[in-house]
Amino acid sequence: MTQTQKPQQPEQPQNPQIPSQYSFLWLSAAIILMFFWLQQGSQQPTVAELPYSQFKEAVANDHVETVTLRADHIEGQLTEEGGSAWGESSDSLRFHSVRPPIEDPDLLPLLESHAVTVSAMPAEPPVWQQVLTSVLPWLLFLGLMFWFWSYAQRRMMQGGGGALGFSRSRAHRVEKQFSTTSLSDVAGIESAKRDITEIIDFLTNPGKYKALGADMPTGILLVGPPGTGKTLLARAIAGEADVPFFSISASEFIEMFVGVGAARVRDMFDTARKEAPALIFIDELDAIGRSRGAGFGGGHDEREQTLNQILTEMDGFEGHESVVVLAATNRPDVLDSALLRPGRFDRKVTLDMPHKEARKAILEVHVRKVPLDSSVELGEIAARTIGFSGADLKNLVNEAALTAARLNLEKVNSDCFEHARDRIVLGEERDAELTQEEKQVVAYHECGHALMAYYMPKADPLTRVTIIPHGMAMGVTEQTPKEDRYNYTESYLTDRIKVMLGGRSSEKLIYGEVSTGAQNDLKEATKLLRRMFGQWGMSEKIGPLGLGIGEEHVFLGREMGQPREYSEHMAELIDVEVQGKLIELEKATLNFLCEHRQQLEALAEAVLAKETLSAPEIREILEGTERQRA
Repeated sequence: MTQTQKPQQPEQPQNPQIPSQYSFLWLSAAIILMFFWLQQGSQQPTVAELPYSQFKEAVANDHVETVTLRADHIEGQLTEEGGSAWGESSDSLRFHSVRPPIEDPDLLPLLESHAVTVSAMPAEPPVWQQVLTSVLPWLLFLGLMFWFWSYAQRRMMQGGGGALGFSRSRAHRVEKQFSTTSLSDVAGIESAKRDITEIIDFLTNPGKYKALGADMPTGILLVGPPGTGKTLLARAIAGEADVPFFSISASEFIEMFVGVGAARVRDMFDTARKEAPALIFIDELDAIGRSRGAGFGGGHDEREQTLNQILTEMDGFEGHESVVVLAATNRPDVLDSALLRPGRFDRKVTLDMPHKEARKAILEVHVRKVPLDSSVELGEIAARTIGFSGADLKNLVNEAALTAARLNLEKVNSDCFEHARDRIVLGEERDAELTQEEKQVVAYHECGHALMAYYMPKADPLTRVTIIPHGMAMGVTEQTPKEDRYNYTESYLTDRIKVMLGGRSSEKLIYGEVSTGAQNDLKEATKLLRRMFGQWGMSEKIGPLGLGIGEEHVFLGREMGQPREYSEHMAELIDVEVQGKLIELEKATLNFLCEHRQQLEALAEAVLAKETLSAPEIREILEGTERQRA
């Protein structure tokens, strides 16, 4: 591929405003100094100037109240009578007199004889010291202001975001030679890579497409759950593209100042147009791209102004500009419809959770720098990590490497991966001092889950049962699906709820009461039933209605004042139906456990003895108990 030649940019002219701004600064300094001197002068009291002979005469006539002797002059205060005698007003009784160069020996006896209060002061510092002392704080203040102004001007000329650069875009330009990620580092999303490769080819060789009359989409939206590789794919594009790549998070457009977000959008798009062909990447687009009119700020808040500016800028692209906007979000359902119309983000690239082969390919990428033992089979690890995203798999490899380092191993073996998976899925093992009675309750609770998971025909296969506390759970019953699921039937979901209710029903059967250990089970079962009835139409009484129940953004919309999509009567009907179904399923679960109580007790005794049981051990115990019953 050949890189498109870009026209040379003309040199940036020097900012013509800087000299005038410096002049303004010096003028401000002069005005401040003048004000200071005027203020100092206005604060000086009026002082009468008396010759030395008249001063001594005033002392002899008892017209002097106090004097201050200095090395070269005398200061003092006249009495009111003295002020009248010497022609001074009552508010200007202070005087000043210069001492003769030859010391007068009669001065002190004269002052003492006339009861004049005498004080002595050292000689005043030179005038330059007085000026420096009074002016230095102002000079420091003006110097600091001058430095700040110069620094702000330099940042503005260099495109920085200094104190005066709020409107500058925060987009980070990624240079190809400094990017360490390429498309070879992205695995498991081959269809998305094909679309992105086409975009890169268009940006580096636009003439090939324009010769056929084809126009590349202005905006491409990467959609997928968290951890599926949207940002990683963008970094790979930066490493592959031979064009300027500008990356920014949508939240960086918003500031506390009104209009800053829109100004940053304009600046970013202007920069990209100047360097076209170019690519802009906006991460977490839903931070500013939510539907307008849904917030407290009406139609004039800062976020909506920023969104409007993005819409305007994308409409302003001309065919010859070759600027493509790439954005990522995991909430496409909350985006404003204007963003998704043709001419803006009209192409959507979906990144799903990886399937088995994709997970194996992702693991192969992440273990490139990890020394693996011969016991490690990536295919088996991929089969046991159903539901893991690309980020989860990267974390799995890292946790396995940390485990090997903790055990001082030279290579990462299969046990390290097993421990890492348990840590991610079940949580880290923790020490909890449980009494024997509490352990027994936990054992029956987990065995209730395990028994239902083992016998329910549609439930996911049982993997293990443990009463060792993991994370926030006092015990864990693990199930692992045989294969990836993309569609769930009503019977599968019903059996899943029965497994959730198995722990509580087991406690009720054995002890005649329930504990607080079923809190999360009840929460998840209730949430799943509400989605079955209100979102997937799995209730005869409610009917085939999609009410959006269970979707977080719907409840968020209600908090922000959006009307609910169904009536109070329908909400009450859903609550009654959910409650009735939960009671019905609990009764069925309790009856099933009553029929298999012998297996439940045998399994609980084995768990109490060994603390952890694997799937083969559980199968052996249950099948052996069934043979005894027969």
